[in-house]
Amino acid sequence: MSRMRIVSVQLPQGLINAMDQLVKMGVYPNRSEIIREAIRELLKRELYRLESKERSAPDYVIK
Repeated sequence: MSRMRIVSVQLPQGLINAMDQLVKMGVYPNRSEIIREAIRELLKRELYRLESKERSAPDYVIK
């Protein structure tokens, strides 16, 4: 894995509580992994959406 960098974020207590619940249940090893997974999923979704727009119908087709 590439070198990790520290990024500080502020989150509402409710999200922290929910993450701690997932860690306690053993779904994720720690909060950092939850956040990394969430960001990976967001980036995949957004990049797919943007790439899909680029592959849309040519300009001469009325949308």
